[in-house]
Amino acid sequence: MRKISVLLLLIFICALGCSKDNDLDTSKTPDKTANLKDPGDSANDFLSDSKYKNLVIQIGYVTGFAPTEIAISNFVSLLSQRTHKDEISVVYKELTSPDKDSLSIKEISELETKNRTMYTNGDTLGLYIYFSDASSNADKPEEDLVTLGAVYRNTSMVIYEATIRKLASKSILLSTGEVESATICHEAGHLFGLVDIGSPSVVPHQDPSAESHCNIAGCLMRAELQFGNGMAKMLTAKGGRTPGFGVECIKDLRANGGR
Repeated sequence: MRKISVLLLLIFICALGCSKDNDLDTSKTPDKTANLKDPGDSANDFLSDSKYKNLVIQIGYVTGFAPTEIAISNFVSLLSQRTHKDEISVVYKELTSPDKDSLSIKEISELETKNRTMYTNGDTLGLYIYFSDASSNADKPEEDLVTLGAVYRNTSMVIYEATIRKLASKSILLSTGEVESATICHEAGHLFGLVDIGSPSVVPHQDPSAESHCNIAGCLMRAELQFGNGMAKMLTAKGGRTPGFGVECIKDLRANGGR
């Protein structure tokens, strides 16, 4: 049976106690090679259980910018629905702010190198998600283009939490948790290899104007879900509910070992 265990090591449920960095076993240098590939390269590793039967998600968040519990719960539900994993665990790590208004992917990658402690090991695949208090340096707010999230390695994702909160605050119809949920699940689709970056399309459905995004209306992998204005419009139209994968994306996931 599937066992989903969410371990809150630093905040949210104080009764569970707290763990510090020095509680971790640092006697051995972790082998990071399995986590230093390109986005989509581990699509089958996420989707199937042929190599990795379990998944550990380390969430590194800047103090005051932790994700909502509902967003992480929705994310774990998506993983349970679409992947073959016996156990999915979530570990939180509170981080200090880099004290920058915006960050490049290179800078985010450097922060991961400094702060990530959970890597792929044995039969457990490791995923790292950084919740940032800074925006993306690629944002163009004057054009209403702000980035909500991105994947930059095969098991690495950044969520621009400060940007998500600003977006949610502008609408009485959307909550922070709803925008977080859609953003995390959309970026997970890229880690799953959608569209054509690790999970080949059974039937071609790539948006010709947006690489690695879907052209099926209402799909979670639509390009507009990557940016603030498009995300707000789609979520508002769906009453705040996170869109699901479209029929063609589901075919691709199943063809590459998923559900």
